[in-house]
Amino acid sequence: MSADVATCDLCDAHPDAVRVLDLPLRDFGGRRAFSGVISTVHALEDNSRVREAVAEAGAGRVLVIDGGGSMRRSMLGDLLAAQAAANGWAGVLVHGAIRDSVAIGQLELGVKALGTVPLKTEKRRQGVRDVPVTFGGVLFRPGDWLAADADGVLVADRSLV
Repeated sequence: MSADVATCDLCDAHPDAVRVLDLPLRDFGGRRAFSGVISTVHALEDNSRVREAVAEAGAGRVLVIDGGGSMRRSMLGDLLAAQAAANGWAGVLVHGAIRDSVAIGQLELGVKALGTVPLKTEKRRQGVRDVPVTFGGVLFRPGDWLAADADGVLVADRSLV
């Protein structure tokens, strides 16, 4: 996301085009502002599909993980976040928990999540990728566009910059 285009400005300029997340997500990544085309994972306490996604070329996309809001297991840790950064993902948004927050904070990757928990997930190969997910009052569809910064997260049908 361009440093001179903030979510507040996007909301002011395009009030009818944006959907604004109403969850109090916290910033964990080394990049505080990010944007890109959405790819999704829907899984509960199993990050097998997250591992698959971040292994692919990110091409500036944002991975939206719907972990059901669970704070029992981490959907993203430092190894997967480092792989996402190395593979060109702009950011990861987690409706759930992450771990290794200090290490993730050193990466050139945007990461927003509900919070942290030290427990990793069990790998059961459950979950689905690139399906519409809804949380925080927002529908996230693969191919939609997301922008995030210190003021919040918004989603639009297309890029607004």
